[in-house]
Amino acid sequence: MISSKWIWRITASVSVIFTIVFLVGFIYAIQDITSPEASASSDIAPVPAEHEGNASANKPETPPEEDAESEALPPLPEQLKVTAIGDSLAKGTGDHTGSGFVRRSIQILNDKQRPSELLNNLAINGMTTEALLPKLEERGIQYSLKQSDLIFLSIGGNDLFRGSDLMKNAQAGEVELNPEQLKEVLPEATENLKQILERIREINPKARVILIGLYHPFADMEELLVPGNIAVSAWNHAAQQIVNMDSNMMLIPTFDLFQGKLDVYLSSDHFHPNGEGYQAIAERIVQGIL
Repeated sequence: MISSKWIWRITASVSVIFTIVFLVGFIYAIQDITSPEASASSDIAPVPAEHEGNASANKPETPPEEDAESEALPPLPEQLKVTAIGDSLAKGTGDHTGSGFVRRSIQILNDKQRPSELLNNLAINGMTTEALLPKLEERGIQYSLKQSDLIFLSIGGNDLFRGSDLMKNAQAGEVELNPEQLKEVLPEATENLKQILERIREINPKARVILIGLYHPFADMEELLVPGNIAVSAWNHAAQQIVNMDSNMMLIPTFDLFQGKLDVYLSSDHFHPNGEGYQAIAERIVQGIL
């Protein structure tokens, strides 16, 4: 039987491939106009677009290298201890109940007769990948992580949107964006993510790490749709590749959940989810866990 982790990998890939296929023609056209000498591989995405989909579907003659990754995830204990870490999404900012996806996920698990408790929510508003790395060396944070069976991690949104001034400009009504800003952010942020996940695994060799994928909160702004979609898709793809290296990590895709539903799932700040948005994320997390 296909494992839940493999199902979510496919879901994550499918959720971005439609955007990549739709946009690739546009990207080449822009390159011909603005940088005719640039190669396709130098675009925002750090990986070729053809790799965005299911490798076995796109290249049947080249089987995936990590065949072992398709095996079932290691079993979780009956009673789950949960720690959340990362940015404002893990904290639950934008949810009028204050629950966010963390407490909502725990509530759903308990409703499904899977006893779960929150040990600590260590998330901080505005947290970036660069700032999170040294936090992992703090004794209190390491203690909570070591005691956990499930570790929820949300990170990357501030690197992408705050780091490129996209969020600030969009909220101020200034929607012009130089795609180079996003291109410059991605390599360092994804390398930081790799180090974060490796360090978490060193701290706790047995916990299941749940990484929350990014959605595009400004996809309803025409000027930001294309560069934002490309950047978010590139981040999610890179994150999936990193997660694939650990048999007890999962990426939970959210891109498709919010696509076309920003008016339903976003809070008034046009960046964080509202209660309904967090509930949708929580339900998907639980689907991946159980």
